[in-house]
Amino acid sequence: MRNIIITLFLILFVGNIEAEQRMLSLDSCRMLAIRNNKELQVSSMKEKVAYYNRKSAFTNYLPKVSATGAYIHTGREISLLNDNQKQALSSLGTTAGQTLTGLAQQNEAIATLLQAMGDGVQQVAGSLNSVGQSLVDAFRTDSRNVTVGSIMLTQPIYMGGKIVAYNKITKYAEQIARNQHDLALQEVIVEVDQAYWQIVSLKSKKKLAESYLELVKKLDSDVQMMITEGVATKADGLSVKVKVNEAEVTMIQIDNGLFLSRMLLCQLCGLDLDTQVTLEDEDADTFKMPESTSGADVETAFANRPELKSLDLLSKINSEKVKVARAEFLPSLALTGGYFISNPSVFNGFEKKFKGTWSVGVMLKIPLITWGDRSYKVKAAKAEAIIADLEKEEIREKVELQVNQYSQKLREATERLSVATRSQEQADENLRYANLGMKEGVIPVSNVLQAQTAWLSAHSECVTAQIDVMLADIYLRKSLGTLK
Repeated sequence: MRNIIITLFLILFVGNIEAEQRMLSLDSCRMLAIRNNKELQVSSMKEKVAYYNRKSAFTNYLPKVSATGAYIHTGREISLLNDNQKQALSSLGTTAGQTLTGLAQQNEAIATLLQAMGDGVQQVAGSLNSVGQSLVDAFRTDSRNVTVGSIMLTQPIYMGGKIVAYNKITKYAEQIARNQHDLALQEVIVEVDQAYWQIVSLKSKKKLAESYLELVKKLDSDVQMMITEGVATKADGLSVKVKVNEAEVTMIQIDNGLFLSRMLLCQLCGLDLDTQVTLEDEDADTFKMPESTSGADVETAFANRPELKSLDLLSKINSEKVKVARAEFLPSLALTGGYFISNPSVFNGFEKKFKGTWSVGVMLKIPLITWGDRSYKVKAAKAEAIIADLEKEEIREKVELQVNQYSQKLREATERLSVATRSQEQADENLRYANLGMKEGVIPVSNVLQAQTAWLSAHSECVTAQIDVMLADIYLRKSLGTLK
């Protein structure tokens, strides 16, 4: 039972160690970085913003429907009659009676008629007062509590070309956002590749440094034996020990460089900084060199570089902005329609009821006097278009220079690799002859040290040249806009 428990513990322990180790290829590093990079996530969100702005601009072609409602309470109601008119109407019968009485004093016939009517005169006056009061009440608005509502539809017919221009601007802006995302993607790929090949380079140089340390340690052991036999001096032994110490210091520096480089790669890939990663190419003796970049010309860069595509689109946007500036001062025509409801309503006198009516119309707006505002805005938009064209020409010149520079650097790195490969073969042969000569006693220890140093230098230069070819190819493809 105890053995089973120990076995299970070892399995779990080994499993945890393996879980902490991650084998990564260049493609998997790129994928991790693309998935976790914050700048790429931001550029993706900007692309979505541009997409939704384009969708929003398209809705300007469609009719807009809006609903409005309001409730208003006022301290006093609106009165269509003044106080004198109200008083005159409410006392209409009394005033008429007083007038007849005055006429009766001047005319006997009217006096006789009034006497004959008796109480009827008072009844007529009261009836007239009632009629006058009813008129006053009918003219009351009772507007202290007002509720209104409306539904309006507006359909643009002609806006001076502004809607069309805005739709084109948002479409171009979306394409620019997509190009900016592609540019950020290329930057991430370059950073990851640099970190990846830096680790591979350091790991290869570490293996060289370990081999060199073994060489100088073996030489130190041989020299100590030769000193004992009297065929070498203590100065030779001290020289070899200095080289041993230098080799150990180099190992420490390489280990520190590897540690920091792995942390950088983990940060770029979105992994924990203490994640133990192993790269697919770090133990390879040789690397597959990139194929010669075909079509490495300026026209390829002009057609593929995201920056130039964005500048072309920016020129188009500025052209549309000129149209927008002109449209602000052209006539605009829109169709309107709606339904209005209120309480109190006035469609059948003043009633405390909800009633409404529909309406349709055409709205035309024509700017008359702008004091040169239109001209100034159009000229400003044209100036911005000229600025964009000048910036595009400048960037094209820089792109052309960049492509030529990286093409030259790739050729230089390829030639340097060829020379470094020959130097490495010669250094191997030189070290072999030096070791044989020292054993035969015909070559001093200092020559062997020089041969070992030359061997380390030649192999290191060969590794550096291979990595330089890799990176130069990446830089050239980025300058051409073909890096994927």
